Amino acid sequence: MSNKIELLAPGGDVDAIKAAIIAGADAVYCGLDTFNARNRAANISFDQLVGIIRLAHQYDCQIFLTLNIVILEREFKSLAKLLTKLANTTLDGVIVQDIGLLYVLNKHFPTLDIHASTQLTTHNIGQIPFLKKLGASRVNLSRELNLREITAITAVGREQNVLSEVFVHGSLCVAFSGLCYSTSASVGNSGNRGRCSQACREEYETTPSGNNFPLNIKDNSAFFDLPALIDAGVHSFKVEGRIKGASYVHTVIDSFRKQIDGFVETGELLEDGERLYKVFNRDLSNAFLRGDLNQSMFIENPRDNSKYHAIDKSNAISVVQIQEVEQELSNEKDQITASVVEKIKHLSIEKRPLSLTFSGEEGSPLTLTVVTQDYAAGKTLPQEQTLVLHSKSNFVVSDKNCIDSTAIEKRFKGFNNAHFELIALNTYALAENLSIPFRDLTTLKNELAAILNHDIPVVPEVVLPKLARHQKNSEEKAKLSILICDETDINLADVTDADIYFKLPDAYKRGCTKYVEFFKQNPRLIPWFPSVLIGKDYDVAVNILEQVKPKLIVTNNTGIANRAFELGIQWIAGPFLNTTNSYALLAMKESFDCAGAFISNEINHQQMKTIARPENFKLFYSIYHPILLMTSRQCFFQQSVGCEKPRIDNGCMLSCDKSTSITNLKGVSFAIDKQKAGYPSIYNQDQFLNMEVINDLAQLFDGFMIDLTNIGAGDRVSPDKAILISQFEQLLAADNSEVAQQDSVQNTLNELVPESTNSQYHNGL
Repeated sequence: MSNKIELLAPGGDVDAIKAAIIAGADAVYCGLDTFNARNRAANISFDQLVGIIRLAHQYDCQIFLTLNIVILEREFKSLAKLLTKLANTTLDGVIVQDIGLLYVLNKHFPTLDIHASTQLTTHNIGQIPFLKKLGASRVNLSRELNLREITAITAVGREQNVLSEVFVHGSLCVAFSGLCYSTSASVGNSGNRGRCSQACREEYETTPSGNNFPLNIKDNSAFFDLPALIDAGVHSFKVEGRIKGASYVHTVIDSFRKQIDGFVETGELLEDGERLYKVFNRDLSNAFLRGDLNQSMFIENPRDNSKYHAIDKSNAISVVQIQEVEQELSNEKDQITASVVEKIKHLSIEKRPLSLTFSGEEGSPLTLTVVTQDYAAGKTLPQEQTLVLHSKSNFVVSDKNCIDSTAIEKRFKGFNNAHFELIALNTYALAENLSIPFRDLTTLKNELAAILNHDIPVVPEVVLPKLARHQKNSEEKAKLSILICDETDINLADVTDADIYFKLPDAYKRGCTKYVEFFKQNPRLIPWFPSVLIGKDYDVAVNILEQVKPKLIVTNNTGIANRAFELGIQWIAGPFLNTTNSYALLAMKESFDCAGAFISNEINHQQMKTIARPENFKLFYSIYHPILLMTSRQCFFQQSVGCEKPRIDNGCMLSCDKSTSITNLKGVSFAIDKQKAGYPSIYNQDQFLNMEVINDLAQLFDGFMIDLTNIGAGDRVSPDKAILISQFEQLLAADNSEVAQQDSVQNTLNELVPESTNSQYHNGL
């Protein structure tokens, strides 16, 4: 593995990418105008991407493309066309969230290097081999991790030959990336599709603790933690900011470049970081990295904080003094912008001009004279290049199948593409009524294509094979399953033969063995593993697997999935693995012997209908549950109702069980819930209740789940669980012909759950 420290820059538009390159970035990540998680960025076209790659490689800078969203079934055909085009560039890597896309890339596009996005929520050592097996060569770790946790994961990465990336600067999400559904559930804009509406930056009604922006946290900066990250084995230092402009990108990347180079050369940090405050910031914090999650991470200003920093630093008090500071900062920002414009103005991503001249006469071969431009080693400007190619056969006089301008243009006009601008296609020096075999013309075209592609073989278009659609037994009705988390709810087993999942906590005391004995004493319970298991909590969860060895588990964590596979334990992919397509199912079944999967509640019924079930694979769907909006490692109570503790510690995780709510300026309230041994979470005011799916997609699903954990209920009175089970069982047992019975049951359920919605089932992604 490489020991080089990589500085990885954001590039939202062409100028920002140029600014990153000229500032000394080792690599830049950018997105096209589709399939990426920053729809608010300007993004770039495919033709621009080709020019950017060429420009970046002149400066020994790599280009990575973001394809970091969940993919819908209908999109794979067009996505395969795009991947074929990418495979015929010298792109250095693709950044991916979707497990199905990982599968397609690994199986059908082996020349494309795969990077696992932070949207995959990678935070424990078990997830590294999982992603490695799906083809990932590097992993962007969750932003919530501290140095000790990063060090442990990076060590496993080295063993697996997987590189690690860590965000070192830029905006922070208060929620775990990939597990935020805040604007998906509320307004249909999914962060998993790049359309996050940033509910965490919104203003809310003033909370009891006196805050109006209770979810807004400062920007991340590890500017002074670079030595510790180097010691931790981190390969790539990644800067966030694809919606930022060129001046921001250049300032930040240039600052980090100088800091890294200075440290490597002298062993000391030489930069003071003040330039980072000259461009957009929400103030800066490294609290996640230090593992010191405290109230100082929050800030009441979700917009640019640079002027307030300048005022504080100058100790300006009077109105005149403040105005002078603001004017000086404005002048500095203008100077930064002008300087960057000057530095990047000579950088070009224009297509290479290409001139083709064809000549020949009787008894001689067809001669093709090619004039183009390319960059020679050590040259900053393109150099004109001329090459001459000849057909294998000589011309003969013929009045049939003549090689004329029409025949040549038909075969060679394709060179007017993303790489080249065909400025001339001349046939004036070609005599009339001459012929050579057309296969010679095709050979000549392919020879030219190989030369222009630097002798890299052209990847033919990949057409994904049609997926087999395996049906479940039509005589088998979908079975009910229930999710509980309270030990007192075990007695529900007496009123139902449904599968009973028991939700395990997010956190444990070190070395906890309580749940080993618990599952051994209650073999009917199926362990349900949460999405986030960090450090010792992952170790305890693995110990439960190893000691109990249950026949079946459900897991929302890929690290647990990988360990279950190694132990030969059947596993089902939980709903928070964001499964939205057939290829994700294939990936988990073929690589990890997965027995089934919950389909994501973010997609609608039409999007579900197109999913193809693998052979001997079960599909599940949650029809009743609290609507999770976000889960965080940070405390939501500090800025809402206040907390006597200045910072979060392990005791908070294990013992805190507060609940409250916040209300936005539109009057919509959201429940904040913290279970003992659980992460702080925010829930929608409505429960998800979807009875339509039972009739709509009866042949697709083997099971429907109802969540009886009471998590996210706040102070609402929960329905009687035994009655809920009975009603849902009646609903599943009813035939389509029993309309009156179905209506009666549905009316009862609507009365039991008066605040409910199934809008996601209709809106989808």
